[in-house]
Amino acid sequence: MPIVVDIDVLLAQRNMSVGEFASAVGITPANIAVLKNGRAKAVRFATLDAICRVLECQPGDVLRYVPDE
Repeated sequence: MPIVVDIDVLLAQRNMSVGEFASAVGITPANIAVLKNGRAKAVRFATLDAICRVLECQPGDVLRYVPDE
C-alpha cells in the first residue's frame, strides 16, 4: 500500500509503549496494530487529531505516501 504509517517510529522516539499510547488516544492496542501494520482502510479525523495531540506532531509525521513500484 502506498500510504505508510510511522506510528512505531514516533512511539520509539518518545519512549512510549503501545498500551500507553492506545490509552491516551482512546483506541484499543489491537487497532493501533492495525494502523501500524498498514491494514487500516480508513482513519477518522478525530482519531488522527488524537494521535497528533498525544504525539505532539503533524499528520505528515504519522502518514507518508510511498508510490508502488
